[in-house]
Amino acid sequence: MPISELSAVERIARVLAAERLSVNGEGYEPSAGDEVEAEWPLYIGQAVAILKTLREPDIVMANAGDAGVWQAMVEAALADYEGDPSDE
Repeated sequence: MPISELSAVERIARVLAAERLSVNGEGYEPSAGDEVEAEWPLYIGQAVAILKTLREPDIVMANAGDAGVWQAMVEAALADYEGDPSDE
């Protein structure tokens, strides 16, 4: 299984920024890479909120694997984040 070199918080924040900026989402930019690179930190608070929501797997997720492992992985991703999302 591939393992990302970016944190979960950063990856989610980048997706949120790209969704807003890219023509493939709700945006207007046909090539939004530079804008996403500049703006993804603005989405860190939202990314943390999404991860907090995902701490508890739903029934489908729990049936697919070990719910305790899932929760531990999401908690680790949150613990890896070294900021205060309320500062955003």
